Parts: sequence; C-alpha cells; structure tokens
Amino acid sequence: PVIAGMKGSAIENFSCVIYNIFLMNCTWQAGRDAPADTQYFLFWQKSRDEEEMECELYIQDENCRNVGCIFQNVSIGIEKAYFLVNGSSKDSLIQFYDEYIYLYKIEILTAPLNVTAHCTRDPMGCIIMWHPPLTSHVENTKCFQYEINIQNK
Repeated sequence: PVIAGMKGSAIENFSCVIYNIFLMNCTWQAGRDAPADTQYFLFWQKSRDEEEMECELYIQDENCRNVGCIFQNVSIGIEKAYFLVNGSSKDSLIQFYDEYIYLYKIEILTAPLNVTAHCTRDPMGCIIMWHPPLTSHVENTKCFQYEINIQNK
C-alpha cells in the first residue's frame, strides 16, 4: 500500500501503559525526518462500538511538540483498542502511525489488597489470604495468577 506523506515523518517508539487503576500514559518520539514545525495528534478508540476520541491532555517537549498523552478514567475491555497518531506541517504531508493494542497487556497492576498471614506451629503451617488488586478491567477479574515468595518461616 502507498502511504501518503514524507518518508521518516511518522512518529517512532509508540508505547502506552495503564497505571494507578484508571490512568493511561502514551508516549512517542517525533519522526527522525519530520520537519521542525511538525505537530502530532493522538486519537484512540476503545472498541469498534465506541467513538474515536482525541487526547485531551498532551505531554509536550521543550519545542511545544506533542510527544505523549495522559488519559483519565480508562477502563479495559476485551477488544483491542485502536490508536492513531497523525501529524501536520506547513511544509509537507506527515505520515500517520497506527496500532491495535490489547489494553490488559499494558496494565501495571497494583499489589493485592488486605494480605494477611496466620501461622501456627502445627504441620498446616501458614494460611495466607488476600483480595485481588484493583484494576480497570470491566470484563474479567477472575484470571489473575499470584506468586508467593516466603523469605523465612
């Protein structure tokens, strides 16, 4: 397929992460051959049923160029989300960058809640209990796996 725009003008190193339960941070670098006046704009669509939305809170570099975005109140569904970053310049056409991402794969989970350990001297040893971490998953919270590392007993 023919991609309109100047070669090397699309963004590079696009990356997103979800943290603190409902915040999402996406970052990128300007295309290495993009004109100095290039400005980038991020749009995303959580699922095919939802509207495409532009970033409301851009992160800018020292040249006031958009190099990232912070999203609030993000929830994770089961479909891949669609991300599109396009650019504009008065000098030339800028190539766009797009990517589909499963949001659950980019979430940094909080620690499990209310961890308790009750240990006895009998052979049963210890009973350790906890609640699942808080997450922006809206579909399935039953799929968490845990690892317990007991330092000494």
